[in-house]
Amino acid sequence: MPSRLGVRGLPVLLLAAALACLLLAPSAAAIKFALPALRYPSSKCIWNAAHPGALVIITANVGPGDGQRIDIEVIDSSEHKNVYLSKKNIGGEKRFAITAHAEEDIGVCFKNTLDAGINDGKPHSRVIDLDIDIGADAVDYNAIANQESLSGLETEMRKLEGIVKEITDEMEYLKTREERFQTTNVSTNSRVQNFAWFMFASLFGLGVWQIMHLRSFFKKKYLID
Repeated sequence: MPSRLGVRGLPVLLLAAALACLLLAPSAAAIKFALPALRYPSSKCIWNAAHPGALVIITANVGPGDGQRIDIEVIDSSEHKNVYLSKKNIGGEKRFAITAHAEEDIGVCFKNTLDAGINDGKPHSRVIDLDIDIGADAVDYNAIANQESLSGLETEMRKLEGIVKEITDEMEYLKTREERFQTTNVSTNSRVQNFAWFMFASLFGLGVWQIMHLRSFFKKKYLID
């Protein structure tokens, strides 16, 4: 018996698949915290994983605070500590966009510096509401829909396309890492085997030398012929 779903039910299935993928996709990182103000503060960093070429949208809403200066810096965890942006004395709601360059974590760091003229002995702090969107989450699909006159279903399919691409990139990255680990494992195994053979040859040579040395010594002492 032919299925009654037919072609008319296809958009519904596609929409359901898109919604399921959106629900299963990793959510954006959002955090709200109070940052204490100090005369010589240290950085407080929020770290998130990002792949090369991934779009990162940072939205920071900094609360009020007299005599305090909030500085923001975005870096990565590579050995070079690449600095993507550095802004001083930010306030209110600020939005920044960067593109990751390395297969490292991206850190959004804040410093809250207390002015030298404030000596009331009271603790000071400013509240920061931070929202970090990475990859497909960082794309403004509403703006794309308005620009390209997309329908609701087409917009959801565009979101699904972005999520699928992100998953594909993640799988390619994991495959590359697996190949790299396998190569490292084979190389390490080969080095261990070579080292074992070297140790065996060294011990064998040392044993032969000891036997020859003792034989020569005993001959000099006329203990053996």
